[in-house]
Amino acid sequence: MADKIYDNRELSWLKFNQRVLDESNDASVPLLERLFFSSIYSSNLDEFFMVRVGSLHDQMLIDDDELDGKTKMKPSEQLNAIFKRVSQLNTKHDEYFERLSNELKKNGIKRVNIKDLSKADKEFVNSFFKYEVSPFLSPQIVNKRHPFPFLNGREIYAIVRLSSKSSISLGIVNTSGVFSRVLFLPGKKKIRYILVEDIILHNVGKIFNDYKIEEKSLIRVTRNADIDVKEALFDQEMDFRGAMSELIKKRKRLCAVRIQLSKELSASTLSEISKRLDIPKKQFFVEKAPLDISYVFTIRNKAKDKSNLFFNEQIPQKSPMVDSTSSMISQIDKKDIFLSYPYESIKPFIRLLQEAAYDKSVASIKITLYRVAKTSKIVEALIDAAENGKDVMVLVELRARFDEENNIDWSKRLEKAGVKVIYGPEDLKVHSKLLLITRKFGNKAKYTVQVGTGNYNEKTAELYSDVCLMTSHQGIAEDAVKVFNALATDNLVQDTKHFLVAPKALRPQLLEMMDAEIQKAKNGNEAYIGIKANSLTDKVLIEKLIECSKAMVKVELVIRGICCLIPGVEGETENIKVVSIVGRYLEHARFYIFGKNEEQKVYISSADFMTRNTIRRVEVAVPIYDNEIKTRIFRYFKTQINDNVKGRVLQSNGIYKKQKQDDFDSIDSQQQFFDEAYKNAPKKVTEPSEKKKNISIFKRILSLFKKK
Repeated sequence: MADKIYDNRELSWLKFNQRVLDESNDASVPLLERLFFSSIYSSNLDEFFMVRVGSLHDQMLIDDDELDGKTKMKPSEQLNAIFKRVSQLNTKHDEYFERLSNELKKNGIKRVNIKDLSKADKEFVNSFFKYEVSPFLSPQIVNKRHPFPFLNGREIYAIVRLSSKSSISLGIVNTSGVFSRVLFLPGKKKIRYILVEDIILHNVGKIFNDYKIEEKSLIRVTRNADIDVKEALFDQEMDFRGAMSELIKKRKRLCAVRIQLSKELSASTLSEISKRLDIPKKQFFVEKAPLDISYVFTIRNKAKDKSNLFFNEQIPQKSPMVDSTSSMISQIDKKDIFLSYPYESIKPFIRLLQEAAYDKSVASIKITLYRVAKTSKIVEALIDAAENGKDVMVLVELRARFDEENNIDWSKRLEKAGVKVIYGPEDLKVHSKLLLITRKFGNKAKYTVQVGTGNYNEKTAELYSDVCLMTSHQGIAEDAVKVFNALATDNLVQDTKHFLVAPKALRPQLLEMMDAEIQKAKNGNEAYIGIKANSLTDKVLIEKLIECSKAMVKVELVIRGICCLIPGVEGETENIKVVSIVGRYLEHARFYIFGKNEEQKVYISSADFMTRNTIRRVEVAVPIYDNEIKTRIFRYFKTQINDNVKGRVLQSNGIYKKQKQDDFDSIDSQQQFFDEAYKNAPKKVTEPSEKKKNISIFKRILSLFKKK
């Protein structure tokens, strides 16, 4: 039965990326947004290979007999299944990309093939290559006398097989440089462009002019990015920040885990590349679509006047819970405030921090930072507070994958401003989103607490679907004090009265609340569990959900990405429904709902139902006590469960299908939430406060779409 109720983590993730890919082929999505989803699919695969495939590769080398806990697959078996599935998905991606390119062509946007250039265009391209590209290239020969060069991860190279009178060699040219990757051809009516790597590949005969070109292709290497922090600290006598800086450098030179090629090459050439890069041929993928589609933002910017090719712009609205003319702290003292991004603006939260930085009664500010914007108003407010004499303590998580360098830079700036910077427990990432503001009135302390599901990043608040609670509840504040004291003293929270705090005091409490619902069902009462999360992989929680289903507890799950639980299996999971929503905004909020009506318990959290979150990170879940907010969250959740536009239901055979809809019953949850935000806003925001084009918003999401 296990093979029917469990799905492999990695293969489930590939199903998620297929749902992303399907958005690029959805006729209801504007064309340049579809191109954007094509780009997201590709960048998601980059990170998947760098992290998950890299990790499995390391596991295989250490112990290939170690089985996956759910599907009992060896690392090598998982890798083989991954490579097979990725090949199938890439074929579909090539098909979708060609179809999309043809539709864009009809709308005046064409990627041009060099062979199809007119005489005038050829002269333009040749001149560009001669004067703006060729002088900056550094071609290399590979033979017995010249070693194979190091190929940087995720950069595109031209690779050619060369022959001369005396030998056969390889030639390699990096197509990245000081020149732009996209060359727009002359013309005002239509947007025609060519990629520089295609120009360089076409001209390799001029670069290696003493050789005969036997065959050629573009090549792109993806390298393992699974770095070991413990190893760095053991090997190097330096502080944590210094060790992380060294690890980032090391990561750039790890082994290759994927090779992308633009053309088929002979078996002998493939064998040579395989040998030189020490990577099996099964990890080579020939792709007809461009090997890297991140250039989409250049095209979007060029086509910004073609509004019909973009989503209509939607501006985060003012929350009806917030009075823009009154102090945030005083409002929170009176009533809990709840914000829902990107439908409502993050500005009230930023205003809270800015007020605290200058409020004379504020004695201290403590916050956890996992990912922040490159130019962060939130961090600037913390710096202002420190410079104003406040006691500011910031936990900066230097191990936030692919944001390490940004966080290292911010930690240095914060320290320079007088902020106390800490890094948390040695073996655990701190993923919680927690703020504690303490005010002093005589001998008494008064608190303001904020707990969120998403990062303290005003940029992603425009792109990610997240929520946050701001409260002055004394009991919640006392738990927040306990969390920060534990972080500052390198300890773990063992128990709390209100919070759920991983790794010691979250999973056990979740299991207790599930058991309570099981008991309700056994007593003949209505029992219900609703969970919204990015991923579901924690086997302990999965087994308890299966137990709930068997006990006739109704279980509804909104799981955006990985879901290792297969619902609808008779006698096992038939009372479980799983919905995934992939749409314009990245679903990122986490809700835990237990029971209904007066007895209902509702939490928001930073923690997914993954082992890494429940027992390997510091996470926080906060209870919702305000009935208005509790009702709002439950309604939000049920709307998503019933989403039949962007919602896909996981079937008992492991396949996702869109829910049925008719002309009178169409539910697009994300659009509905934005429509309601516009309707409920005390004063509608119709223009951005700082003029930002659609292109600037979507440019930011590419590198952020799969981060957690």
